[in-house]
Formats: sequence, C-alpha cells, structure tokens
Amino acid sequence: MAIQLQRPTAAFVGASWVALLVGAAVYMFGLSNATMQLNEKGYYLTVLLYGLFAAVSLQKSVRDRMEGIPVTGMYFGLCWLSLAIVVVLLSVGLVNATLSQSEKGFYAMSFLLSLFGAVAVQKNTRDIALFKNDPSAQEAG
Repeated sequence: MAIQLQRPTAAFVGASWVALLVGAAVYMFGLSNATMQLNEKGYYLTVLLYGLFAAVSLQKSVRDRMEGIPVTGMYFGLCWLSLAIVVVLLSVGLVNATLSQSEKGFYAMSFLLSLFGAVAVQKNTRDIALFKNDPSAQEAG
C-alpha cells in the first residue's frame, strides 16, 4: 500500500510550532517563578527535555515503520518505555510536590502541550521534507 503524501497546511505547521513554543515557554516560565529549590527545578527541566526527546523519537520510529524503514524492536520498545517513564516521573514528582493543585495542573498541561507540539513539529518537518523531495507529490498536492 502506497502512502499518500500531503503537504501540511501553513495553519497546521504554525499551530504546531505555537503549541511547542507556548507549552515549553510556559513550563519554563513556571519553573523560573517557582519557589522550589534549584534541584527540584532541575528535576522538572530534565523531565521536560527527556519527554520531548522521547515523544519525538517514538513518533519518528512509528513513522519509519509505516514507511518500511527498519526500526529494531528493541529501539521501538525503548521509545515506548521512555515515554512511559517520563510520564510516570512527572506524575510522581507532581503528586509529591508541595504545590497547589492549580500549579500541578499548570505543569501537567504545559508539559503535555509541549509533547504534542514536539510530535506535530517533527511530523510536519518530515512531511515537508518528503514533499520537497518527491516530484510526484507536488503534482498531486
């Protein structure tokens, strides 16, 4: 089955970048204004960075498999495991944090928005690159 390639719309590309940048910026703004210790701030920063990497890596692995590009089962499993671990790390950190419920929700939602944005930006970047390199897609698109 051939994969039909469609160029992402400018609105979707823009919305994806906005989701990533706003999610990460708001999360970082919250950390910079938090009254927690520096080691706690480092924990939450590391969780965000690890989460972004895990989400993008998993999305790329799924996409590679869909396109017939070999991805080892071990790497694919590690991608899923990493994403699960980072969600557990954030959850455990927030459950045990001495933050108000609204602050906990703030971190959780900005974290999830960042993950969604990172996956969408990576997908759009790859789609646009494939579209530029595939002359038959330009005729169909």
